[in-house]
Amino acid sequence: MLTFSYPWLFLLLPLPWLVRVMLPPVRSPVVSIRVPFGRRLQEATSTGAVQSLATLPSRWQVFPGLVWGLVLIALVRPQWIEPPVTKELPTRDLLLLVDLSGSMQQKDFKSSAGNTVDRLEAVKQVLGDFLEQRKGDRVGLVVFGDAPYLQAPFSTDLQLSRRLLDECQVGMAGPKTAFGDAIGLGVNLFGQSTAPAKTMIALTDGNDTKSQVPPVDAARIAHDEGIHIHTVAIGDPTVVGEDKLDEQALRDVAEAAEGKYYFAADRESLAGIYDELDKIETRKVETISHRPRRDLFYWPLVVAVLLSILLHAWKMVIRHRLEPKVDPSHAINVNPVTGELELI
Repeated sequence: MLTFSYPWLFLLLPLPWLVRVMLPPVRSPVVSIRVPFGRRLQEATSTGAVQSLATLPSRWQVFPGLVWGLVLIALVRPQWIEPPVTKELPTRDLLLLVDLSGSMQQKDFKSSAGNTVDRLEAVKQVLGDFLEQRKGDRVGLVVFGDAPYLQAPFSTDLQLSRRLLDECQVGMAGPKTAFGDAIGLGVNLFGQSTAPAKTMIALTDGNDTKSQVPPVDAARIAHDEGIHIHTVAIGDPTVVGEDKLDEQALRDVAEAAEGKYYFAADRESLAGIYDELDKIETRKVETISHRPRRDLFYWPLVVAVLLSILLHAWKMVIRHRLEPKVDPSHAINVNPVTGELELI
C-alpha cells in the first residue's frame, strides 16, 4: 500500500504559478552600444534569420512544471507499506528442575513400548513431549545432584533445551540431592526475567541430602519473588533409605510457593500431570505486529534530475542553432554613393 508521510506539501503545487503571477519579472541590465545602423549591421553579418527562444514549441514548456511536480512528490516522502511482520513475545518463563541423583536410576517406570526404564529416562521422554508444546514460553533447564547446574538458559529454542535434556545422565551432577539449592539457583535465574508469569517444575524424589538451604525455605523465597513451584514426585513410596520418596517435603515446597503437588507412579500418570499443568498454567502468547516501510522518494527525485538535465541540454542545442552565424572572412564597407553596407 502506498502512503505519504507529508501529504500536506501537495498544497505547494501551484507555488511556481503564484510566484510568476504575483512577482514582477527580473530584468537584467545589459550594457550595449547604440548605433543608428545596428539592425542593418546585424542583417549584413548574419547568414540566416534570427529567431528567439520564446518561439520554441509550447510542448516543451511543460517540462519545468513536470520537474517541479516530481520534486514535490519526493518531498511528501512516498512510502510503500509492506505486509505486516508478526513476532511472538514470551509471556512466561518456565524452569525445569531435573534430579540427576543416584536414586533416578531406579527402573520402576514403563516406556511407551512397554519396556522397563529408569526414572530419568521416563522423565526425558515425557519432558521431551512437553517441550514440544511450549510454543510461546521461554524454557530453561537446571539439573542437580550434589549441587545445581544450569544446563540450558531461558530460550525459545525448545529443540536446544530438549537436546541438552537428552544429554543428561544419572550421577553427572553427583550422587546426592541438593533440591533446596536447585530452587535457590532458579530464583537467581528468574532475577533477570521480565516475563509476567514465572514457573518452576521440579522432578525429584524430594529426599534432600546435600542442600545448604532447606527446600521449604527456598520455596518461600521463590514465592516472595512471584515464582510458582509445582513438584512432581518421582519414585516408589515403599523404598527406604537414601532412595526413599519424601512426599511430605514436596508437598510443603509446592504449598509454600502456591504450586501443586503431583505423584507420578508410572509414565502414563506422569504424562497426565503435564496435561493438568497446561490447564493450571494457562499458556498465553503475546504477539506484536510491525509493517515495514520502504521509502520511494528517490525515484521521482532521480526522474526530476534527469528531466532537468535533458531540458537544459536541449536549450543549449537550440540556442546554438538559433544564434546568428557571422562569417569572419568578410569585412563590412559602407558604399559612399548609396550608403548601403556591403561585405567585402
